[in-house]
Amino acid sequence: MMAIPIAILDCDLLLHGRGHKTLDRFDIDSVSDEFLLTTFGFPREFIYYLVELLRDCLTRRTQRSRAISPDVQILAALGFYTSGSFQSKMGDAIGISQASMSRCVTNVTKALIEKSAEFICFTRDDSTKQQSKEEFYRVAGIPNVIGVVDCGHIAIKAPNAEDSSYVNKKGFHSINCQIVCDARGLLLCAETHWPGSLQDESIFKQSSVLKYFEEQDKDEGWLLGDNCYPLKKWLMTPVQNPEAPADYRYNLAHTSTHEIVDRTFRAIQTRFRCLDGSKGYLQYSPEKCANIILACCVLHNVSLQSGLDAWTFERTEAKDQSDEMTEHPDTVDSEAHRIRQELILNHFS
Repeated sequence: MMAIPIAILDCDLLLHGRGHKTLDRFDIDSVSDEFLLTTFGFPREFIYYLVELLRDCLTRRTQRSRAISPDVQILAALGFYTSGSFQSKMGDAIGISQASMSRCVTNVTKALIEKSAEFICFTRDDSTKQQSKEEFYRVAGIPNVIGVVDCGHIAIKAPNAEDSSYVNKKGFHSINCQIVCDARGLLLCAETHWPGSLQDESIFKQSSVLKYFEEQDKDEGWLLGDNCYPLKKWLMTPVQNPEAPADYRYNLAHTSTHEIVDRTFRAIQTRFRCLDGSKGYLQYSPEKCANIILACCVLHNVSLQSGLDAWTFERTEAKDQSDEMTEHPDTVDSEAHRIRQELILNHFS
């Protein structure tokens, strides 16, 4: 009679990942490249690289006698990031329960955030900056561009009934993320914690991007932003009321170049399905949602620097620009206006 409860106990260990054999039974080398790519969203060599990159962080977080190995933790997290759900078949494949998968996502998310300053930053050597400017120039002929900036919303569950700070203009709860990227879609800055009710201009005024560029002693180059953003000496926006043909040519070039940040945002959502809303909103607190978004941004850069394609999918819908800010003559920086006019005269007349 005792054999039955023992068998049940063994099954519980097998299912829920609390037995030593269960935690070590998955061998990444025993499955096909296609299985890894379709189940976890990334090729084998990249997964190996990620395991080595995060091994110390994950080992440090799970110093228990029966801790889940770093490679299994990473596969569990990649499975969630790229599918948007804790699928039972995924847990079965690597020998852990959905509860264990959730803990793995938390651990890997924290480990990736520890690497965020290493992989997402403006600090680059002069030759890399120059190469980036040349790549931007080849898009539509705007010189001296080092990045494009914009905001995008990621849907989240309502924090609570009383908190309306995360309700955006479309009426759903979200985090408004401001990103800056280069011509290849590599993120130079990612701020993933702003409540959805905040407008893009309000976020910009409080952002690390504004602080960074205002404190620069020398001209690093320009960012391009849409008309939600203020015209500055280091931030070129479209001409609000174009009159001359050169103004129109500049605006067209600006739109074509600025579109890169929109494509990058959509590419991140497409690769990391937990962010695109197709499997439902992120079911966590705003703080944890912000961490997951940032972790996906880090993964985006790590994968891009490893040679993977940033833009697997193109954006299919036009961005809603109904609430974009307009420039007011009394608030426009006169020196910034002069610089933009000089840019138009020299390159689009």
